[in-house]
Amino acid sequence: MMKIAIVSLLAGSAAAFAPAVNPSSCSTAMSAFTVDTMPGALPPMGFFDPLGFAAKADEKTLKRYREAEVTHGRVAMLAVLGFLVGESVEGSSFLFDAQISGPAISHPAQIPDGWDALIVTMIGAAEAQRAQIGWVDPADASYDQPGLLRDDYYPGDIGFDPLGIRPEDPEELDLMITRELQNGRLAMLAAAGFLAQEAVDGLGIVEHFQVGMIESADFGL
Repeated sequence: MMKIAIVSLLAGSAAAFAPAVNPSSCSTAMSAFTVDTMPGALPPMGFFDPLGFAAKADEKTLKRYREAEVTHGRVAMLAVLGFLVGESVEGSSFLFDAQISGPAISHPAQIPDGWDALIVTMIGAAEAQRAQIGWVDPADASYDQPGLLRDDYYPGDIGFDPLGIRPEDPEELDLMITRELQNGRLAMLAAAGFLAQEAVDGLGIVEHFQVGMIESADFGL
């Protein structure tokens, strides 16, 4: 069950959290995409680029970097949610007769045959939609510029804003973009930690929380 919860979220991850752009109200970052203007840098780290990737990148490459970062961050946020929710409701779901159980990393192998194809199709459809919105048609791009983004496309902005939460004020929009990036970065670290921890000892993340609380109670912490 947990796997379906995660993948249902992942399938829409490419279309999640992105504010729609109104050309008449662009943020500072959207008007010029450079290291000095792009949002996402906060003290005390500032603009963290120890290997100098951004310093060596032109604007098109920098936009691809940001597209990759924000997309991976969104997927990671959904994955973290899937870990916690899926493991919390295992054994009590109507999906697959509540037979899927154990650590989240063991759930994919428990999915009945045939569902994998559906999952891959859903994810592929979401990615294809994202590509059509943000990417230049390969037939119109130079061979030495693979993955070229459209000039009028802001990384991560595929026009999905069903709740109408996108600020009109440019400074507030930059702040919202920064918040999403920071949460996505934290989620990438958390998802990697979840995967590693479950692979090491075979316990689910929720189980770890439960064991931790029991040990704290036993030792009076």
